[in-house]
Amino acid sequence: MMRFAVVFLVSVLALTSASIDFQEYSAEIIQRINSMDTTWKAGPNFLGETLESVIARLGVKYPLPVEKRLPLYFHEDVSDIPVTFDARQKWPKCTTISLIRDQAACGSCWAFGAVEAMSDRECIHNNIQVNISAEELNSCCKTCSLGCGGGFPNAAWEFWKTHGLVSGGLYNSKSGCQPYSIPGCDHYEPGHLKPCGPVVPTPPCHHTCRTGYNVTFDKDRHFGGRVYRIPSKVKQIQKELMMNGPVEADFTVYADFPTYRSGVYQHKTGTALGGHAVKILGWGVEGGVDYWLVANSWNPDWGDKGYFKIKRGDDECGIEDDINAGIPKKI
Repeated sequence: MMRFAVVFLVSVLALTSASIDFQEYSAEIIQRINSMDTTWKAGPNFLGETLESVIARLGVKYPLPVEKRLPLYFHEDVSDIPVTFDARQKWPKCTTISLIRDQAACGSCWAFGAVEAMSDRECIHNNIQVNISAEELNSCCKTCSLGCGGGFPNAAWEFWKTHGLVSGGLYNSKSGCQPYSIPGCDHYEPGHLKPCGPVVPTPPCHHTCRTGYNVTFDKDRHFGGRVYRIPSKVKQIQKELMMNGPVEADFTVYADFPTYRSGVYQHKTGTALGGHAVKILGWGVEGGVDYWLVANSWNPDWGDKGYFKIKRGDDECGIEDDINAGIPKKI
């Protein structure tokens, strides 16, 4: 029922939010959060943005198609789970785990959360340092949905298994076959880029690599060997992170979340804006509150250097509802 309510609220807001300045809209929210005795702090973000443009970055389509969900994978042994865990520390040679990307003015979070975890797992399981291309996934996966208009995380993982994905790093990086083609923009105030503005059109799908890249498109593909989802149980998610690496999750974003600066986020005020996909890479405890450690795709300026913590164990905003993952095909 909550997912349907989110769809309705976003539809209503989309009709009324084109001229609403996000900083004016969120000023009262920030004051309210920072006056509460709660677990996190808020601050002004998205300078020069409208509420509509912020909503457009929340690209997970709800309701998720139940009939197309990935098969469940259960860990039989969920013992020996530590109090804290950070994938960056367990696999320090895998540099992609600590990379914060920028989806820019595009609702491609569903693709970013997926390729970030896929890249990490290519290193963990195949010992390959590679940035899987968000560009190709966002532009070419027609079964995933609408590119910058949003998509389904589970379909992204299925696409990795059936079609494979080439390499591709950040915008203007000349890294890999298909780097991201949409320039980064500010998600934080004060920022050093330009405001993101309205969502941009989805870049066209190309089956060629950039000029100067010395590997052919077909030879550059990386495939998923097995893809699945993890049950909505804390210990199951923790065991998956410990054994196989970061996972993709999605959750309902309320109007207070974009103002996050530090601490352990939990929803306190504001209406539902939409669904957002992210990468979970660990967990811990802060001030007696259990949390998940999460990488966002709003560049390193936003939040806590691009990361945030969200309350763990109570399915906060649905963060434990839809955990997608997979094992790369052995090279």
